[in-house]
This record gives sequence, C-alpha cells and structure tokens, in this order.
Amino acid sequence: MYHILVVDDEEQIRKLIKKYATFEGYQVTEASDGMEAVEICQKQRFDLIVMDVMMPELDGFSSCREIRKHADTPVIMLSARGEEYDRIHGFEIGVDDYVVKPFSPKELMMRIQAILKRSQTVPSENGKEIFQVEGLTVDFTARIVTIDGKKAELSPKEYDLLFYLVRNRNIALSRETLISNVWGYDFYGDDRTLDTHIKLLRKSLGPYSKFIVTLRGVGYRFEA
Repeated sequence: MYHILVVDDEEQIRKLIKKYATFEGYQVTEASDGMEAVEICQKQRFDLIVMDVMMPELDGFSSCREIRKHADTPVIMLSARGEEYDRIHGFEIGVDDYVVKPFSPKELMMRIQAILKRSQTVPSENGKEIFQVEGLTVDFTARIVTIDGKKAELSPKEYDLLFYLVRNRNIALSRETLISNVWGYDFYGDDRTLDTHIKLLRKSLGPYSKFIVTLRGVGYRFEA
C-alpha cells in the first residue's frame, strides 16, 4: 500500500484529499504546516507528498527543499497562485508536479497515480545502459547524467524528460506525446509546464542544450 503525506494548513483540504486517496487504496498521513512535514519525513518514509505552498511556520518550497536533503520522495505542490515564477521555482527545487487551487480531487488522484506508477519503473534503452554524445553522458541504469565528466544536478522530472527524449532521439515528439509519456496523464491543453521543464533542462545541460531542438508548432526533438 502506498503511503502519502498530505501537507496543508487548511484542515478541510487535507480531509478532502484524504477521503479520495483512501478510496483509491492509499494510506494517508496529515501535516498542518511545513515544519511538521519536515519532522515527519525525518522519521518516516513516504511514497509521495502532496504539499501546499503558503503555510505558517515553513512554506511549501522551503519544506520541500529541506526534505530533498535526505529523501527523493515525489512531491506534488498545491497553490492558489499560478504564476510562471512559482512554477519555475517549484520545478527548480525538484517538485514533480504543480496543481493550482481550486483543483479537481479526481484529477489530483490521476496525477498521484501517474507519478507513483512512473516512480516504480526502471528505465532501460533496448538493453543499452549508457548513451554518450560529445561530453554528455546519460547513464540510464544508475540514473546519472554527466556533463564534461561532472555529475549534473537534475530534478526528478528533468531526468524523466531527458531520458525520454534521448531514448527517442532524432524523432519529432509532439507536446501531447511528451506530456502523455513523461507525465502520464492529460494536461487539458496546458503546455506551460512542459515548456518550463524544457527551459530548465536546457539550462542544466549547459553547452549540450543544443541537442534539444524546438520544432515550431509541433514540439521537440533530441537531435544527435
């Protein structure tokens, strides 16, 4: 049984998420603020965390940053604010998904299911463990990316996106295809999250961002 931590200072929202998550067969633990979430995560292991951004004691971004120091637990961030800056900041610290309030509990459950399913999948590339081009090396088995011999610090979602692009290199990938295969659920026409992750991934790859080619009106291609 998957164990989920729900962190929100609004009890009504915690209870709503717990109701739907329990119905889906998940075990749920609650925390009312970011500080409590950090303390709980130091004592217990969770399969996924659903966390609000604006909370007393410690906000969601700071809490996620502290949790990331000792655990790589997938995080879905909840927020009443949908500005691009908030999304980028969340993705930069390793948030897996970003849901703007008010949200559909059913859609949230779909996103939780997609992330949990993906986190249990060990990537492979037709028997090949390592892909290398110029100074960029992608080790699928170890889940390590190195740039000119130095390990790159990518967020979990950046790893997923890069691995999919590399496995399907030299193939034109539409936005819909990337969203469906990397996120695992429909985005209801919102491409901003994908474009933001591409922007962050290019920044992380430095000189080798040149391999990610934008196909205007279509999507992207890893060209090598």
